[in-house]
Amino acid sequence: MILLGDIGGTNARLALAEAGSTEPLREWRVATTDFHDFASVLAAYLAETQARITAGCLAVAGPIQNGGRSARLTNLPWTIEAAALERRFGIGHLTLANDFAAAAMGVTVAPAESIVPLQDGEPLADAPKLVIGAGTGLGMAVLARRGESWCVLPGEGGHVGFSPLDDDQDRVFQALRREHGRVTAERIVSGPGLTNIHRILTGATLDAGEITRRATVEADEAALDTLNLFLTAYGAFAGDMAMAVLARGGVYLAGGIAARLLPILPASPFLAAFNAKAEHAGLVRRMPVAVVTDPALGLRGAACLAATG
Repeated sequence: MILLGDIGGTNARLALAEAGSTEPLREWRVATTDFHDFASVLAAYLAETQARITAGCLAVAGPIQNGGRSARLTNLPWTIEAAALERRFGIGHLTLANDFAAAAMGVTVAPAESIVPLQDGEPLADAPKLVIGAGTGLGMAVLARRGESWCVLPGEGGHVGFSPLDDDQDRVFQALRREHGRVTAERIVSGPGLTNIHRILTGATLDAGEITRRATVEADEAALDTLNLFLTAYGAFAGDMAMAVLARGGVYLAGGIAARLLPILPASPFLAAFNAKAEHAGLVRRMPVAVVTDPALGLRGAACLAATG
């Protein structure tokens, strides 16, 4: 069996797949806060599955080093070393990949019904595709055509500097600059970013789930203001990154936040901000935009990368 992993700052997903398949089996999800390191997560999973692992790929929320053999998570104090895991657990060759590199590859094999269009655009079949998503952090990767297949270009676009677009965004930006110095897009466009926005605008500290619930269920005005600022910033950032890579093949929103907000996204400020690109507005309006709802997206992508790595 092939080991698949999608290791984020909040949750870790593990699964198995048969060689040559991208369909995850025996999927297992845990909160990363329940374990002190990834080796403990893997030990618990393998004790439960009793599987013989011949190879695998772990998608990790952080930059990959040493040719896909080590990684340090951006939003969790974990370091993952492939060689150490292979020795300890008797696993065959284990590859590490950026989580959004895996998500991007997952887009190429995701079920069609899990890709929900927001903007039809005018797609070009062989043009680059951008996969982007807010969750615990803000990730992105690019798919580029190579012959008859797709190759993935990992990126850390979530850590570019944030540029405020209006007075409310500038208020949030100024407060975060006083707290952190450099303000990245991830400080605002992420789950913790939702909390940051609401805290700065209202003085109340709430987690992202509660802010979203108050906005979508209770129509709470303060929570709605927070969510609208968040979605405006998210749309603007996604449009900027789409222009940077000329993503005429499509822009795919992955990550849990977009899927949870799907019912309100079409009427939200997201698309208006995505398309508000002055003299290049016509260009971005021709880029298709879709939400990917498949919860196994990263695992499917890890299976693709295990097959090539």
